[in-house]
Amino acid sequence: MSENHDVVIVGGGLVGASLAIALDRLGLDVGLVEATPGGTLPAVFDQRNLSFAAATVNALTALGVMQHLANPGGPIRRIHVSRAGDFGRVVMQAQDYGRDAFGQVVVARDFGQALEARLGELRYLTRYRPARFVGLGDSAGGYRDVLLADDNGQRTLKARLVVGADGTRSAVRQALGIDATEHDYEQTLFVARLRPAKAPDGTAYERFTDTGPTALLPRGDRHYGVVHGVAREQADAVMALDDSAWLARLQDAVGWRAGRLLESGPRSAYPLIQVLATRLVGERALLLGNAAQTIHPLGAQGFNLGLRDALTLAELIGDAAQDAGAADLLQAYVQRRGPDREQTLAFSDGLARLTSNASPLMRPLRSLGLVAAAQATPLQSWLVGGAMGFRGQVPELCRSEAR
Repeated sequence: MSENHDVVIVGGGLVGASLAIALDRLGLDVGLVEATPGGTLPAVFDQRNLSFAAATVNALTALGVMQHLANPGGPIRRIHVSRAGDFGRVVMQAQDYGRDAFGQVVVARDFGQALEARLGELRYLTRYRPARFVGLGDSAGGYRDVLLADDNGQRTLKARLVVGADGTRSAVRQALGIDATEHDYEQTLFVARLRPAKAPDGTAYERFTDTGPTALLPRGDRHYGVVHGVAREQADAVMALDDSAWLARLQDAVGWRAGRLLESGPRSAYPLIQVLATRLVGERALLLGNAAQTIHPLGAQGFNLGLRDALTLAELIGDAAQDAGAADLLQAYVQRRGPDREQTLAFSDGLARLTSNASPLMRPLRSLGLVAAAQATPLQSWLVGGAMGFRGQVPELCRSEAR
């Protein structure tokens, strides 16, 4: 059995589903290969907190996704940055840049449900679920074979373009023979929902320590989402803490800037390992999102970067009005995404290494950096632009707020 599509997307997570929605606007015949059955969200749509940059909010609103959120996102109106042991701090206000907010905090499960609702409205999408990607076949006649396995056995799809949006350990990347470099930060990231004594006022707090960052993200339900990094060797001990000791640890990490922390939801833990594909394209194939780059969550750039990947691809396909897998289109994609990808990777990785360096020699340099960034200088404007997702050649859907 063989079925032809303009684009086959392997992976129905955050980036893959968003790309399917963007391509439907172009009237393209898209196949979406998903590991989970209908009625079940992928595991990535859990209780972690997603920080959507302003550019991401603009795009997801234009795509009709934000309108399906059952619970409102929490606006980020202020960003407060400091480091334990260093003097200086940075406080950035959205209103100083003529905006109501830098972005929004959305619970991953809520976002997954909104994506699912929007996918159900698409006209040109075929969903293969549950199905497992088996491999890639030959290219012939302007199509590439995509091999799947499902409850009925193996089937072959034909796609003008195959998109690997199947996560950090991407099977599509492996099938293309694309290597990946890895850097283990030797940290584990804990995420949870926190109930504070006073409701969040729109401030996102980022506190750096020798063993990793701690962030409090203002949710829309009067809670904070906490992101707490610890040294890998401490992870088991931190997971074993009772709720009282866990809250005391977080209170010690962030201080009293956000008031007293009263209650925590369940904790989840994720090892921090950067994985970067050495190239992004193959014959009639392309990698997006975590399959292309899994980066340190510092600065909350991962999904925002992946969405800009997806929207740039959709924009190029729409502008070209040609074969979605044409070699010149894929090369145009690589060139256009290069500056944003390189700057975001350098920012995320550089900040992670700099802020976790315990050397006493680094403290005065970091403090001077915080003082400089606290001023209304081009440095702060650059930081704000990156935080809001306006870096490089920004896709059209990201550029202005939907009316």
